[in-house]
Amino acid sequence: MNFGLLMSFRNSSRNELSYSELYRRHIDLCVEAEDLGFDTIWLTEHHFVEDGYSPSMLPLAAAIATRTKRIRIGTFVLLMPLHNPLHVAEDAATIDVLSNGRFDLGLGQGYVPREFSGFNIPREERSRRLREGVDIVRRLFTEDHVTVEGRSYTVRDATLYPKPVQQPHPPIWIGARSRSATERAGRNGYHLAGIGAEQAQIYREALRAGGHNPDVFNIAELCFGYIANKKEKAWDECEFALHHLLTRYGQWIAEANDVPGDENFARVPPVGELRNSGPLGFGAVIGTPDELIAKIEQMEGYATHLALGLALPGIEPKKIRASMKLVSEKVIPHFRRRSRKRMAV
Repeated sequence: MNFGLLMSFRNSSRNELSYSELYRRHIDLCVEAEDLGFDTIWLTEHHFVEDGYSPSMLPLAAAIATRTKRIRIGTFVLLMPLHNPLHVAEDAATIDVLSNGRFDLGLGQGYVPREFSGFNIPREERSRRLREGVDIVRRLFTEDHVTVEGRSYTVRDATLYPKPVQQPHPPIWIGARSRSATERAGRNGYHLAGIGAEQAQIYREALRAGGHNPDVFNIAELCFGYIANKKEKAWDECEFALHHLLTRYGQWIAEANDVPGDENFARVPPVGELRNSGPLGFGAVIGTPDELIAKIEQMEGYATHLALGLALPGIEPKKIRASMKLVSEKVIPHFRRRSRKRMAV
């Protein structure tokens, strides 16, 4: 299992930090993640959110790249329809150069209606913009004199300088929820930023149908959480932040209504009741290291990468650091030991 830390650089009404201070401290956490043994920093993008949800990931990726040496840096995910693919390719290649080949480019179509209206981009074009955009980015990484006359994007005789360090190009991931998007990611030979075992099976079947070997492709699973030595302590420190996170995501997903049952995401119990409400959205784990271990063991059958969202909006950086340290000391070594035993056999 590749252990990743998801960072969204979000404030909340309980956080008194300025954004300059928040960004500085959260980049410090990314640097510490490398020292603690995490494998990847995953960045994430949304727009026009009152808590400051990171709207511009690639400058953050560049900042992290210049302060780290080993840890990989990825986007989970960049909303391709809202970007010019030429700029995406140039920025991604630059980050790959700055990091000496440690960048993963995750792309998705987006879903929040207000983001598309804010950028004045028809939401019904998002799937086509993703398909055309990712093809242009991959061609710019690997070809010279690229010309594309698409329905959404036009490129004429474009050559990317500098090219990425990783050859033939940085790993490309597609974020998907629907069956059609999942199958398309598999057929085209992209890694998957996904949401569960059933989707993973659909993806692997699509890889085979596209002539690809599933054993050389990766699946990343998102899991929000907060870890402490005692479950009650974890809940006491994070319930407000988790409620804030689940409420915002629930509103967006219900408004988008992309998949049957999405309206249920808007039903989030209030603070004080959330901890007793049963299974949490996004598979969140609030509790002890042993509870997180049990969750990850369930994922091992289908996922290769974990994107662990410990930096919930509004939690003090020192408390996020303590949660990260517990994962580093209690959770990651558990799986590293198991991996070494399997290799020895």
